[in-house]
Amino acid sequence: MSAALIPQSKLPALGTTIFTQMSALAQQHNAINLSQGFPDYDGPDYLKARLAFHVAQGANQYAPMTGCAALREAIADKTADRYGWQPDAGAEVTITAGATEALYAAITALVRRGDEMICFDPSYDSYGPAVELAGGTMTRITLQPPAFRVDWSQFAGLITDNTRLVIVNTPHNPSATSWQAADFEALWQAIGDREIYVLSDEVYEHICFTAQGHASVLAHPQLRQRAVAVYSFGKTYHMTGWRVGYCIAPAAITAELRKVHQYLTFSITTPVQLALADMLRHEPAHWQTLPAFYQAKRDRLVQALAASRFEVLPCEGTYFLLVDYSAISDLDDVAFSRWLTEHVGVAAIPLSVFCADAFPHKLVRLCFAKQDATLDAAAERLCQL
Repeated sequence: MSAALIPQSKLPALGTTIFTQMSALAQQHNAINLSQGFPDYDGPDYLKARLAFHVAQGANQYAPMTGCAALREAIADKTADRYGWQPDAGAEVTITAGATEALYAAITALVRRGDEMICFDPSYDSYGPAVELAGGTMTRITLQPPAFRVDWSQFAGLITDNTRLVIVNTPHNPSATSWQAADFEALWQAIGDREIYVLSDEVYEHICFTAQGHASVLAHPQLRQRAVAVYSFGKTYHMTGWRVGYCIAPAAITAELRKVHQYLTFSITTPVQLALADMLRHEPAHWQTLPAFYQAKRDRLVQALAASRFEVLPCEGTYFLLVDYSAISDLDDVAFSRWLTEHVGVAAIPLSVFCADAFPHKLVRLCFAKQDATLDAAAERLCQL
């Protein structure tokens, strides 16, 4: 019998994600898990009831590759309500297997071998591997705490003739900051005369606490003509396990993105799509009140940590809070996160894992998408340090 064949890895530098590692460590030590970004409470009863309804009605066969028309049309109407511009539901809206598939399909469709991408570190961990698999290279700008703002002169200096795509994430995971309309205008001024696309990861669009609210690439008339905007129903409806997202892009970009999508997942679960369409149409108050819902959770955790030795950084969006542990430990953030889980009983995510270059700051990320009792119990342990 021949020896087992071991394939040459296309992603040799990658292993198990930090999220999986920390959640496993939290379970091993019976720690309160504020690391991985998912709620410990369920989604809306109406949404669950509509799923059961559509299953019972027999909507259990393949959906159209692009997504159920009812959901795409509801998304187009909601987009018009939010951003003052209505996409074509047939040609510009695509339903995907969560936001991660939308990101991967967009990168695969747009990036050619030898192309350069620009992204802003700390950055979500799925961007880099998708770019690498597409044959592109990543140029990274490291944003500095506590403001994590873009230096636009630095950005302009990194653009080359090979720059193909800029990856934006707002509200930003993990820094909990949000772009403003002026940032998108600065981006336009930098790339407007070049053939450069924009991938805007806006999965936390409804979890934004700034006075002006969420600024979207879709609200910028010029940028939206060359952008893919990505969204997540899992974040909006506390149903991360449903794995349904969508993207909005001009028809020409969407056509290329769908070529990837149709051979990646083809279509998304039919009754779930129909339930989400009903939710958008009949329960808009859910997403409209989501900022206040999460701001209350943010404020609860911030107040509970006021007596601790952690320095809490400002949080403009997402359901994450950054804390500086400089007054507590000299450990690097990865070691501190493991120590915190094993000896204090609270799991967090180190920020350096979101960066390709050295990130020597003593910051960890806490998820506050948790029940009040969970947040209170975690804060009580953290305040003992």
